[in-house]
Parts: sequence; structure tokens; C-alpha cells
Amino acid sequence: MKVIIIGGVAGGMSAATRLRRLKEDAEIIVLEKGPNVSFANCGLPYYISGEIANRDQLLVQTPEKLKARFNIDVRPNNEVLQILPSKKSVLIKGEDENYEETYDKLVLSPGAAPITPSIPGIEESSNVHTLRNVTDLDQIMEEFNDEPKNATVVGAGFIGLEMAENLHNRGLNVTIVEKAPQVLPTLDEEMAAFMQNELTSQGVEVMTSNSVAAFKEKGSRLVLEDEQELPTDITILSIGIQPESKLAKEAGLETGFKSGIVVNDNYQTSDPDIYAIGDAITVKQQVTGENTLISLASPANRQGRQVADVIAGLPRKNQGSIGTAIVRAFRLAAASTGLNERTVKQKGLSAEVIHVNGQDHASYYPGSTGITLKLIFHPETGKIYGAQAIGQKGVDKRIDILATAIKGGLTIEDLPELEFTYSPPFGSAKDPVHIAGYTALNIMEGLSHNIQWYELEDAFAKGKILLDVRSDAELTSGQFKNSTHIPLNELRNRLFELDKNKKYIVSCHTGLRSYMAERILKQNGFQVENLDGAFALYKAVRPEKLIYE
Repeated sequence: MKVIIIGGVAGGMSAATRLRRLKEDAEIIVLEKGPNVSFANCGLPYYISGEIANRDQLLVQTPEKLKARFNIDVRPNNEVLQILPSKKSVLIKGEDENYEETYDKLVLSPGAAPITPSIPGIEESSNVHTLRNVTDLDQIMEEFNDEPKNATVVGAGFIGLEMAENLHNRGLNVTIVEKAPQVLPTLDEEMAAFMQNELTSQGVEVMTSNSVAAFKEKGSRLVLEDEQELPTDITILSIGIQPESKLAKEAGLETGFKSGIVVNDNYQTSDPDIYAIGDAITVKQQVTGENTLISLASPANRQGRQVADVIAGLPRKNQGSIGTAIVRAFRLAAASTGLNERTVKQKGLSAEVIHVNGQDHASYYPGSTGITLKLIFHPETGKIYGAQAIGQKGVDKRIDILATAIKGGLTIEDLPELEFTYSPPFGSAKDPVHIAGYTALNIMEGLSHNIQWYELEDAFAKGKILLDVRSDAELTSGQFKNSTHIPLNELRNRLFELDKNKKYIVSCHTGLRSYMAERILKQNGFQVENLDGAFALYKAVRPEKLIYE
């Protein structure tokens, strides 16, 4: 069997090495149009700041090492120009000449390309870059020979935030320009607000609801949509990627959602002898069952291994992905899995949302830090749609747990039953995931009724009253407008101050005490809702709505 793989890095090299372990007699050729066939593209931003000090650490494997260990014929700087399905061959632009190579099975792993918008002046700009491979990285590093001072990152997605952090840590003045009204558009607004606050606190200027309208003076000045002008020595475009599906389209293969290559459960394209994996393919979003694009390293590696299994005759199926991801910006990390609340609403799904706060390990053990965890679920079945978390430490652990729960078909009723390792330096006996499960169960079983931060202003307009049960000392950090204040510990003795004919929204700092207050009030005949996420969440996303004395 002769197998040609177009594209290396995560998916292609995983396919090649797995196939060799399964088929010692197979002829395996990997064609990579760039000079590096196996590199850590997710680590590229960290070389800019020096956090990864050695460039060679980014180069995972070389053609020579792959030949010696796996007997794989790896050909860098060999670009496939055309696929000829009728001849079962590919036309290749080699380093010296063009040539043709036949195949029995063909695997497409071309990845995705950064989106470069058509903006006036961009073609004449010499300091505008994208970051997708080591060649891009080398070009960016050359810019530092001129000792730049100002950098602009266009796009505030995961890579945009990583670039902003690392450029800042290298000593540049960094501005982020984002078309959406928030950073990290894949997160919900209130969760992204924590990351935006962290960026600004570190000195990064964040300009949302704005975009670049033109490049002036060979890219040294940017004209924004609102007519502001920014000086910039380096501009990084990070506005998204698109599948590299040109070869597939020209070969007559079926493409679908946003031009992604359509594959079946065995990664076969519309030509059964041609397979496709990685960022270039459409995948099933496992929560909804709909086709989407999920461009992440972990699914690409898994897909590479699985397509090799399929070619070797093992019964492996492409089950889809749920899009689990994490990003760091200075002291905070943000992670998510599954659907966000915005998507759930757009799809018309019945859902409830909760926000809970916990610590990454036992609060009494030194060094604990807070975690804000959001859970989105079906209010009747308990199906988990998605989750998001923000914190300094332990965010990855909680989202990984919830991603596993989603993949395994667990519901919110299962979350309190999960058993984790526990010792004070590592966790808490009641983990934030447990707390999320308990809180969601209270909603599902009718013990608690919550209201979201974005519903508060409308609730006030309808005459509802906010009851703040924080302590007197806590009020110095801000207060809700037109609120009534009774500390929780005094509530039972001061119920006579409240009116059972009125509707109350109860809040504390993070939501625990307000739930206790809600239970006291409901059992005494009051109409009450709990402000989900409470004061801490509201202050993060709407600080201008609070009163400070």
C-alpha cells in the first residue's frame, strides 16, 4: 500500500507515524509545502517574549529523524499543485522540478490559513504579519532588529491575546483592536470581561467595537473605523483562519460549512480513496450534531491517529468534537468547552445558566486563588451544553472535567457524584465542579430561581427590589442602585422590614449567601430571585452601573 499525506504538523504527522506502527510494509510519503514538517505551532507566540528561549524547542521532528525511526519519506518544500483522482496521483512542485506521484490512499491535512482582509494600504505595508508557522515567526523576529516600540494586534481571539501578552512582555506598547464588542468572542460577554479587565490592568490598550479601515505610511499608522489613528511598528493580524480546501475543491471533492472539506465517519471525502483531517475539515459539533469548524491541535492529533487506524482496517469512527480550549493572558486563564450561552440562545435551546465561585485548592491552605465557573444546561434533562471558567490556577482541571462529562453524556445530576483526588494543596473536598452541580440541581428542582446580570436593569424597571445581604464593610467596594441592605446574619430578625407584596432580587458577593437568604425568604412567604454570580460578576461586566462612596 502506498499512502501519500499532504501536510505535516499535528494531523499529518500523527497519521504517518501511527500508520507506520500499524503497517510496516506500507510506503508512506509526507509532502509539506513549507520547510518544517513537524513544529509546535501553539508554542510560537511564547518564543517572541523569550518564555520559550530556544527556537529549536519548537521543531518537534526533522525529516532525517522521521526517516531513521519510522522509515517515512518526508519531503519538506514540496508543494502539491493538483490532485488527479482519476489517475490516483498528485502533481508536485519539488525543490528542483515538478513531478507526479501516484497513491493508493491519499490523506489531506493542509490545515487552515490566516484570514488576510483586503484593507486599503495593506499591500504596501511591510510590518504587517500573521503567525501560523515558523517562517512567519522568523519574519516577526526580524522586526525586533529595528527596536520597535508600538505593536497592534488586530483581533482578540485566543491567538490575539497570546500575541498581545508576549509582545507586551517583550517590552512593547500593545494595543488590541477587535471588531466585536468584547475580547474572546467565543466566550460569553461577562466571562470575557474578566480577561479584558486583566489586559487593561497590565497596560494593554483594548479597543473593542472597532476595526482597521486603512493602513498609512507603509503600515506605520493605522486608521480605525472610528477615524482614530494609531502609530504602530508591528501589526499582527489575528482575525481568524479559513480551511485550506483549494486543492480539494479543484479535485472535485465536496466542501461544506465555510468551505471545509466534507468527510464521513471514517474521514473519507466524496472520493473514497481520499481522506481528510485537521483544520481543513468540517466536524460534527457533538452537543448539537451540526457541522462546524473546530481548529484545535488536540482534535487534529486524534483525527490523524484515527484515519491511520481506518486505512489500516481498524474499526475507528470520527465521533466529532466539542471545542475545548484554553488561553492565558498574564495572571488569568480562560477556558471553555461545548456551547456558549449566546449560541444556545441562537439555536432556540431550552437552557438555564449558573455562575459559581470556588478556590483552586482549599482556601485555608496558602496560595489559593479564585475560580469563576459558568455552566449552561437543559433545565429538565440536565444535559450539559457547555461551560466556561476564569481564574489564575486550576481552570484547566475544571473545564477538562466538564468536557469529559459532556463527552461521556453525564448530566448535572452526575456532577456531585464525581470523585476527585483531594488534599489541601491540590483541591477542596467540595470542588467548584461539585458546587456547580449542586447549584444547577437547585435550579432544576425548583429550590432556587435565578436572574442573570443582563436582566437586572429590566427587573428594576418592573419594580423589583434588590436586597443586598453583604456585610457593612463590603459595601465600600460598590453598591447596587436603589438597593436595600440587610446583612445575612441579621435577616431572620429583620424580615419585618420587607414587604411580602413586593418582588425581591437577592445578592451577596458571589452567590452563596444570597442563596441562603433566598431560602430563608421563600420559606417566609416572600417572592425572591437570586442574582446569579452576584455582585462580583456584575461588577466585572457592568462597573459603571454601581455606586461608589
